[in-house]
Formats: sequence, C-alpha cells, structure tokens
Amino acid sequence: MAKITKRVVDTAETGTKDYVIWDDELPGFGLRVFASGKRSYVIQYRSRGRSRRYTIGLHGVWTPETARREAKAQLGRVARGDDPAEEREEDRKALTIKQLCEQYIADMEAGLILGKGGRPKKETTIATDVGRIRRHIIPLLGTRRVRDITKPDMNNLMKDIIAGKTRVTMKTEKLRGKAIVRGGRGTAIRTMGLLGGIFSYAVEAGVIEHNPTHGLRKPKYQVRDRRLSEAEYRVLGGILREARESNHYRIHADILRLIALTGCRRGEIINLKWSEVDLEGSCLRLIDSKEGSSVRPVGLPVVEYLEDERKRRAGTYVFPGKGLDNAVGNFPQSWKKMFKDTPLWDVTPHVLRHSFASIANDLGFTEITIAALIGHAKGSVTSKYVHTLDSTLIMAADTVSGYVKALLEGVEFRRNTYTLDRQSRQSAINEMLNESHPST
Repeated sequence: MAKITKRVVDTAETGTKDYVIWDDELPGFGLRVFASGKRSYVIQYRSRGRSRRYTIGLHGVWTPETARREAKAQLGRVARGDDPAEEREEDRKALTIKQLCEQYIADMEAGLILGKGGRPKKETTIATDVGRIRRHIIPLLGTRRVRDITKPDMNNLMKDIIAGKTRVTMKTEKLRGKAIVRGGRGTAIRTMGLLGGIFSYAVEAGVIEHNPTHGLRKPKYQVRDRRLSEAEYRVLGGILREARESNHYRIHADILRLIALTGCRRGEIINLKWSEVDLEGSCLRLIDSKEGSSVRPVGLPVVEYLEDERKRRAGTYVFPGKGLDNAVGNFPQSWKKMFKDTPLWDVTPHVLRHSFASIANDLGFTEITIAALIGHAKGSVTSKYVHTLDSTLIMAADTVSGYVKALLEGVEFRRNTYTLDRQSRQSAINEMLNESHPST
C-alpha cells in the first residue's frame, strides 16, 4: 500500500495478471494495473453485505488528484446507503429509444399494436410507421435512454423535424427505387403522434411512468381544401379522354375517373376486387378500407362502367397489373405525368375525393349522407349484414356521380344547388305522383 500519486502510477510495473495498488490514506481507493499496461482508478466497498468494485476511469482521462476527489464523493454516497456500481449496471441495461422502437416494431408486425377501431395496424400503416421511426426518431433520439427523455426533448425533436434536420435521400429495396425524406410540419405532427403511441406502449410495459409527449403543443394541420371548379372538371375530362387513347395510360385514366365518380380513396380503387363489386346492390362492399369493412353506395354511371368492364376483364382485380394476378402498379407516376404541364398540375386523387364531397354539399346533401358516400367513419356503412342500401343513399350517389360525369363530358350547368330549386323539386313530386297514379 502507498499513497497513489503520479509517480506511483507511472512506475507501477505490469505483470502477467491484473493487480491493484491500494491507497494508504483513503481506504477503498486504488489503482488497477492491467497486464496490457493500462491503468484505471477504482474504489472497493461493501453494500448490503456484498463486496462491490466501482471503476472511476482510466489514468490519462483522470489524474490521481481528480480520481481521489471522485473516490471521496462516491464513498460518501456509499456511506449514505447508495450503491454506485449497481446504479452504473442499471444504467448500462437501461433501454434506449432505439431498443424501445425495435420492440415496438416487432410487436406491431406481430399484430399486437392496435390502431384505428381497435384493429391491428395494416401493412401499409406499419410500413409508414417503420419509415418514420427509422428516418426521424432513431436518427435524432436513438442513443438516448427512454427514462431520460423529457417534454423539452420532445419539443426540440419536433422543431428539428420541422426544420428538416432529418432530410435525406436514400435507396429503397426496389430496383432504382429511392426515398426522399424531407421532414416538415406535416411529417413532424404525424411523427410526434406516433412517438406518443410508442411512449404509451412504454408506460404500459412499465419502462417509464409518464408519457413525455402529453401536453405537447403541436402545430395545426394545414387543411387541404383544394377542390375542382366546374371548369376544371371539364379540363379533367379532356385530359382523361386523351389519356385513354394511350395503351400505357388507359387503365390509370380509368382509375382517376372512377375516383372522381365515387369519391373513394385511391387505394380503395386501385386494389378493388370483383368480389367486392355488388352491381345489383349498386355498391362496393370493401373488405379492408381505412375504416375496416365498408359498404360504399355508387351511382348508375359507375355501375354501367363496371358492368361493361366486367365483360372484358378476367382475374381478381378490377384494374389488373401485368403478369401475375395482382393490382395495377405505377399509378402515382402515371397520374403525375398525365397532369404535368396542364392547368391541373397540382391535382391529386385526394383532390378528386374532396371535390366529390364538395359537389355533394353543393347539391344540398347532408353531412351524414356525404360521409356515407365517401366512407368517413362518422357516416360509413360498415355492417357486413347490410344487403340493401337505403334508397336515399343510392339516389345521392346517382345524383353526385351523374353530375360529375356530366361535367367531365363538358356539360355546363346554370346552377350548383338544383336539388333546392323549387321547379326541380316540384318536377320530382309530379313525377312521383304520376308513377303512383298512372293515367287511364
């Protein structure tokens, strides 16, 4: 034993095994000399009847003087009942954000994470969530311990994503495929929502006690209110007619037209199966929409189109791809090319869906009817036992799709709200009365 000084450290000889030189002034403080020649400062103490050794750090990073001061501080904690070695071991085992996210992904892929309506998340949702985790959350927070994360950390993460700190272009598994990660306000809002779910998962698992995203002030969504005017519908009709002349664009033009006539989501039309088409009931019986199973009323123009196409197409899908029995591909690339360098360059399938709902509103239909037409949760018809839809919904689908079809074909209406026009209403009453009391 000797007082550990710089001279003692420098002159300590290496042996075939590690050994410790103990300080003769501060009991429990020592210098560990490794067979490799490295030297580190340690303390030895007893806690709850067990002998424990705690490493302060390597010589070079620490000097004998600074290591002695740290040893006194840690031994003082031991005297108060703390166990520095056990705390360090717990810290090493502490779950990181990356490890938590990997556990969450595994459970999500196993169907153990429930999404909308208490159902396991869909494959498309899982793919989106995994992308946000791997491209935003892990790069910015992955090495941090879950239990150390605070609300200010969440606020800073949100600001970093909005500012585009995770912006990158990366290759995907597809041939010549790439993903462009931009960040921004919308991405930040959705990522923070996902992270809130991940932390709730951690709370349920007992990893942490509180969710650090609770009470976080997030920016509001920028509502997408773009809709087509009647003149733009006529332009769209011309674009679609021209596209149908091309074998390459024909099927994608038909998809856009059907979205415009139904207000369906693009995935619902792209992946539409003949088994989901009920021509007699004038509806689509979607097995797996965003809201789960959904019965969607469609108008006569849609029924007539599907009847005609059914005679020409075989296979599972209404819009089949090439080769195997699968759905058509490359739709996003095609509609973007169709609209490029046209007045409708900013139109998307969602704009067509929103425009369908707006036309229905213009024509005087109620919010609940419109919700049923386009499959919103507050108005969607979801029961698999519904065999006959209410005639009001069929009439609404006929009216809206008929109106949109006429616009696509170039018709100019003098009014938008003709269902509220007295002459039209009286004509409808007279027609009904004539059908009830045929003339003799």
